Amino acid sequence: MPVDYLARILTAKVYDVARETPLELAPGLSARLRNRLYLKREDEQPVFSFKLRGAYNKMANLSRAELARGVIAASAGNHAQGVALAAERLGCKATIVMPVTTPQIKIAAVKARGASVVLFGDSYSDAYAHALALQKKTHATFVHPYDDPDVIAGQGTIGMEILRQAAEPIDAIFVAIGGGGLISGIASYVKRLRPEVKVIGVQPEDSDAMARSIAAGRRVTLPHVGLFADGVAVRRVGKETFRIVRDNVDDIVRVDTDAICAALKDVFEDTRAVLEPAGALAIAGAKAWVAEHRIRDRALVAVACGANMNFDRLRFVAERAEVGEEREAIIAVTIPERPGAFREFCATLGRRSITEFNYRYADADTAHLFVGIEVADRRETKKLLAELARKRIAAFDLTDNELAKLHVRHLVGGHAPAIDDEIVYRFEFPERPGALMKFLDSMSAGWNISLFHYRNHGSDSGRVLVGMQVPAAGKRAFRAFLDRLGYDYAEETENPAYRMFLGR
Repeated sequence: MPVDYLARILTAKVYDVARETPLELAPGLSARLRNRLYLKREDEQPVFSFKLRGAYNKMANLSRAELARGVIAASAGNHAQGVALAAERLGCKATIVMPVTTPQIKIAAVKARGASVVLFGDSYSDAYAHALALQKKTHATFVHPYDDPDVIAGQGTIGMEILRQAAEPIDAIFVAIGGGGLISGIASYVKRLRPEVKVIGVQPEDSDAMARSIAAGRRVTLPHVGLFADGVAVRRVGKETFRIVRDNVDDIVRVDTDAICAALKDVFEDTRAVLEPAGALAIAGAKAWVAEHRIRDRALVAVACGANMNFDRLRFVAERAEVGEEREAIIAVTIPERPGAFREFCATLGRRSITEFNYRYADADTAHLFVGIEVADRRETKKLLAELARKRIAAFDLTDNELAKLHVRHLVGGHAPAIDDEIVYRFEFPERPGALMKFLDSMSAGWNISLFHYRNHGSDSGRVLVGMQVPAAGKRAFRAFLDRLGYDYAEETENPAYRMFLGR
């Protein structure tokens, strides 16, 4: 029998622990987008996330016997805090399995509410499988973070509040998607009462299980998920949430890491609140959707769904926000090694502010410059590149080049003309103890490392750029090494940023 989500949402038991959060106009963002963008401030909940709504509603509906056996959950952080708070309020034991990559601020918050924490695996999916195994041994009730009607109904109270609080008719509501519980609850309520309101999901490009599932017409499992927006790093969406999203959600927008960082900055400038990456997803999606559809003068809502941000991440966010907002261009410039050439290039920049400048002598004929420049938008970047071309100054746009942004801008050194058989790969792996040693131990002793760059970016994944001397006869063994390692990777040997600044 189909679940009557409208009735469940209207009778959900959430307000014993949750508060009705405000729906606030974001004035700066609204002016820039030429639309009225309202933020649903779920970051103001007692656990700084919407997750306590669904967790408490699920647990408040358990029998006394079930509560006595305790509960168990798997979570990257925010659901864990919701379960821990609900258990504390209801007086039952809670065990939370969390990935080892979970930010420390979330682990500490769960422990502070009396829950037991078990760290296991690199992603939510790993933690989920381990939690199910523990549940069979302990007979505790498993509190699913998204694929449960009571959890979905609890999250749906956000949609109920949005429609009640809105001072004008709403055109679209933007919601982050991980496993799909939040958007399923909101869409179930909104589409029953206001079917004309668009409900639009937002996912990171590297954690888009729902978007891929909808496109395929079935649930798909991602081989890997990006860990920057850890709150939505789900490899496989729920069965019930997939059904609801397929039937009720109008569109799903994908955004990259730079766009998320820019949205974090946007919200901070309007509210002085620091959201977590998953918490800013809806804002990034709203910006992307407005730009794509060129809409004006509409009333839009974005759910700011969480603010459990690790302080160490802020450096990474600050570095990438200007690029994500299209207010910084990163270009590689080749100039002749002759008197006056450098001055001519600087004169072409005019009064534009330089954010970064790296130079190393290459040879007697040419010099390569790595330059960061403040711009108003991408149109100004194109205009600058055209100006340089007219003056016959060779320039290459690296603004969207991950190798340039993650590694080259932080490297010292230069070309290595004596290095033979060098190949260059960029790796991403979970930022946890032993991950780097696993990488090094997996390598063949016969390969010489000719370049190595690692930097703690304050995110949940380690990023390494490695140059190795691998002769043609060793290529098969190298491919086997990549398969055995199991980390995400990309070859960068032909990347222009590598060729211009580091390669032979």
